[in-house]
Amino acid sequence: MTVREEATAAADRVRWEAAAVGRTARNAVRYSGPERDTMVQSLKAAGAAIAAWALVGWWLRAPQALLAPWTALALVDATVYRSLRSGLQQYAVILVGTLAAAAALSLTGENTLGSMALVLPPLVLIGTYRRLGTQGIYGATTALFVITYSSNDSSQIGNRLLETAVGAAIGIAVNALILPPVHLRSVRDQLQRLPRESADLLHAIAEGSREGWSPADAQGWHDRARRLETILSAVKEARSRSAESTRLNPARKLRRLETLQPPPAADDRWSSVADHLRAITRTLGAVAGEDSPLTPPGEAFFTCYADLADGLADLCAVEARELGDPGTSGEDAGQGEETREEAARRAREAYREVAESFRGQAGTAAAVGGGLLVETRQLLSTLAGLEQEEQEGQGEAE
Repeated sequence: MTVREEATAAADRVRWEAAAVGRTARNAVRYSGPERDTMVQSLKAAGAAIAAWALVGWWLRAPQALLAPWTALALVDATVYRSLRSGLQQYAVILVGTLAAAAALSLTGENTLGSMALVLPPLVLIGTYRRLGTQGIYGATTALFVITYSSNDSSQIGNRLLETAVGAAIGIAVNALILPPVHLRSVRDQLQRLPRESADLLHAIAEGSREGWSPADAQGWHDRARRLETILSAVKEARSRSAESTRLNPARKLRRLETLQPPPAADDRWSSVADHLRAITRTLGAVAGEDSPLTPPGEAFFTCYADLADGLADLCAVEARELGDPGTSGEDAGQGEETREEAARRAREAYREVAESFRGQAGTAAAVGGGLLVETRQLLSTLAGLEQEEQEGQGEAE
């Protein structure tokens, strides 16, 4: 690859990343979902840190007020239960770090380098203890604060612990009382991202099938398909977090959130969709560019394939809307079912046209087209039940 090609590829990656950031920002503004929850929690954490500094540093004028906002910032966690658990863990390791640093200063005659050499190795090792979670490192960092300022007398140690306790109390209170996070809808929100992202990807593939695509385009599609696995992991995490988020959370009573979660079988279904999309984008990448050793099927094949990709994207978009509005009933539910059936019918017809255009392919073009047909057929079956329709058609013929 030449320097110019590397620069072009790097620019494409930067543009792709910027577009992904833009999509995330738009989702945070437009949709009530994980992106907006992340934004709210970030603002709460910043607010808790500012409040802790205002109380301890500005009003009480504590000498080491930094510990209060630092602790408050860390304890605005994903759930109230997790904030309380993290608060206890952090306070325990900070207590150990403070006392160990004070003892090291006494033993070394307040020699900073000697105290660090004495206390940091065991504290860093203790910080790796699994049950301390992400809070373990705070023991060593607290010891650094104490050793750096040589604050080993009892009054200064008491101030450090008091500042930490105040910061922890503020962080936990902000998380529990100001828009306390309840993740009962998180599973649905995360799962909705799968059909939404899949629809966007399939529309991009359809456009590329009509107009042609470059290796950079194909790599971008494949990266987007692989990132669906990240969303699936987020769905799994959301299922665990949704149960945890109701523990010790006042919002469970203040806001009656009884959102029905999609069944776990939906996770397996979309995992299958992600697998097929990765295979499709990998095949498209193999025939991208003039240097490819494989011959792609003809223009007629990809014209039909573009219609199929658009049909599959419409199916994904319908499912994304259904996941976003699970409470529809009556006439609206009937219209939604009709929309789904119409999208499925168009996708099946488009698949038949692609299969018809595949006839006459030979050599590597047949291998590429066959690979796309197999994966797309399985994708269509997952989304629209192609086998079921074929079986019904065979039954009618008999």
